[in-house]
Amino acid sequence: MKELGYLNKYFSKYKYRFLLGILFTIVAQIFMLFTPKLISQSFEAIENFSKDKSISNEMIQSELINNILLIIGTTIIAGFLTFLMRQTLIVMSRHVEFDLKNEVFKQYENLSQNFYKKNRTGDLMNRISEDVSKVRMYVGPAVMYTINTLIRFAIVILYMYNVSPLLTLYTLLPLPLLSYAIFKLSSEINKRSTTFQQYLSKVSSFTQEIFSGLRVIKAYSLENQHQDNMVGLAHESKSKSLDLARVQSLFGPLMMALIGISNLVVIYFGGLMYIEGTIKSIGTIAEFILYVNMLTWPVASLGWVSSMVQEAEASQKRLNEFLKIEPEITNTNPEHSKVDGTIVFDNVSYTYEDTKIKALKNISFTIKKGETLAILGKTGSGKSTILSLISRIYDVSSGTIIVDGQEISRLNLYDLRNSIGIVPQDAFLFSDSIKNNIKFGKEDATDEEVIQAAKNAVVHKNIIGFKKQYETVLGERGITLSGGQKQRVSIARAIIKNPPILLFDDCLSAVDTETEEAILNNLFEVCKDKTTIIVSHRISSAKNADRIIIIDEGKIIQQGSHNQLINEEGYYASLYLKQLSEKELL
Repeated sequence: MKELGYLNKYFSKYKYRFLLGILFTIVAQIFMLFTPKLISQSFEAIENFSKDKSISNEMIQSELINNILLIIGTTIIAGFLTFLMRQTLIVMSRHVEFDLKNEVFKQYENLSQNFYKKNRTGDLMNRISEDVSKVRMYVGPAVMYTINTLIRFAIVILYMYNVSPLLTLYTLLPLPLLSYAIFKLSSEINKRSTTFQQYLSKVSSFTQEIFSGLRVIKAYSLENQHQDNMVGLAHESKSKSLDLARVQSLFGPLMMALIGISNLVVIYFGGLMYIEGTIKSIGTIAEFILYVNMLTWPVASLGWVSSMVQEAEASQKRLNEFLKIEPEITNTNPEHSKVDGTIVFDNVSYTYEDTKIKALKNISFTIKKGETLAILGKTGSGKSTILSLISRIYDVSSGTIIVDGQEISRLNLYDLRNSIGIVPQDAFLFSDSIKNNIKFGKEDATDEEVIQAAKNAVVHKNIIGFKKQYETVLGERGITLSGGQKQRVSIARAIIKNPPILLFDDCLSAVDTETEEAILNNLFEVCKDKTTIIVSHRISSAKNADRIIIIDEGKIIQQGSHNQLINEEGYYASLYLKQLSEKELL
């Protein structure tokens, strides 16, 4: 139960619903206890009628009808109160589920990129869906039935004791055996439930990855191989599920057997006590049998509740593993920060935590507001890392990044990121309309602004060629569009935001030279008063920048303007000549 202690804050938040639910439960149980007592009185009346000839048929009939009406009335009231109990406690669990899912999602948003490198998407999806649902079953049904059981036991046993202490003792004899069985089975359920949830996450991760890479699988004709892998994984998951189900299935028969034994004990010992005269009426035996049967469902539910609690604890443990992680990137300044766009890198180094690769080594440069900086270099040289550090996807390992005279970590994180428009290397589009994908950069943008952004990104003609034009709904990750079209929609999404800083991470790699030239001409017009950083492998993307730096193995090996660098022996001049000859060959 240690892991489930995390949920106590939610019980405190909804304490009034919780207490009201307990009140309804108590009152409902009291009304339910009228039935056994009324039936006992009815048996006594019948016995008295058979012994006392002075009692008329009308009198006994009247008493029985009154008792029947009281039984119906109290049962209806108890049922209505039980309904109110469910409306408070079960609805409370839905509120907790809502809050917990939001908390999990918020934590997902706050956790750093390193976290997502270590965890698979399918597993994270399983935690926010399956694991949270298991926890809700604890907060709702498990807590409700536990409260119901405890209150019913307390009230019923008190009534039984008042009627016959000795017969109550005989009736409760099977309970120690029940407690021991629950203890043994619960520990086994906890172990098997944890294993099953882990395999469920593996299945989710595997299927999510397969769905995302289905085009590649089909291209390489590997459907059968992955089908076999899925079947193997599904068999393992089914095996763990059956192992859990086998243990859980023992609870029902065991509980019913113990209740049956209790009924036999009541009939046997109650009969002996009636013969001996210890109890005066057969109605007392009937009353006790009804009391025992009133305990049947609560006792039988102990197994189910115990199973839910064990599963919830296993799920909450998985949730706690990352809910308690402190995000690496945090907002240290709650005050509003204005960002204009002057950026200074002062001996900045960065080492990736997962691979220990030193991506940047003592990088220093300055880019003033409104200037354009181009960064070129080989794959893996550290170009994209610079952009990630500017948007604080990562924090520097050493050195300092200054933005508008302040250390970057002292700026309001949300204001900083809101001041940046970034086009990532791998263009990501959502399964939504093209218009909404562009408006993602500015939710309140007008249709005219959307169209103008698309024209600046040279994708407008492609969009109006679709049947539904800007209302065309894209497939997952923008699969409806070609690579070049996705890049250009991403560019439109960044520039419609009109931020003071624009970061382009090799975002023209999938377009032809002519389209690239048109986009660059538009971008330099759009970006003339903005701080712009262009990461590229092409000279054509960099040549008009105010300054160009060349990165190799995390270090700046060249920097200057286009005219300076083509006249200087080194990487830039050789790349220029190579790409110039390729263009001539074309």
